[in-house]
Amino acid sequence: TVPKTDLASFTAFIDYLCTDQLDLGEGEGEQARRALVLRELAQMYQVPRLELLCAQALQESVAPATAVPLLEAAHTTGDGRLLAQCRRYVADHAAEVRASGGVEQLRDLGVAKGLLGDALDQVAELKGAMREADLEKARAEVAERA
Repeated sequence: TVPKTDLASFTAFIDYLCTDQLDLGEGEGEQARRALVLRELAQMYQVPRLELLCAQALQESVAPATAVPLLEAAHTTGDGRLLAQCRRYVADHAAEVRASGGVEQLRDLGVAKGLLGDALDQVAELKGAMREADLEKARAEVAERA
């Protein structure tokens, strides 16, 4: 047996080696999960093209339901590009991610701290923008009175 690999993913790996065709299965979540497993197999058995195809599939599969699990996987595997993409996605689509149950899926404390830091940064940016708008409004009022 191959550790951390299910039969369907291992079969997809063998099929890829024989046919050069990538089968990620059906459904958004299943495709992301299989791409993660296949990328790990591609790294383990040194199949660089499959690794790249899986990385591309993972980047294309970031959605409300998959963003948090992919974020945690990217954090675990050290995939900086996917990590940045998922963090951006969560920040830009927070309501959809939350509605999909993404927050409840969060297991990694390091990822949780990173997301909290991102949220705090956004709050600081919004406050700064509001202060600038208030200053501009005050300047305009002073200019009108003069």
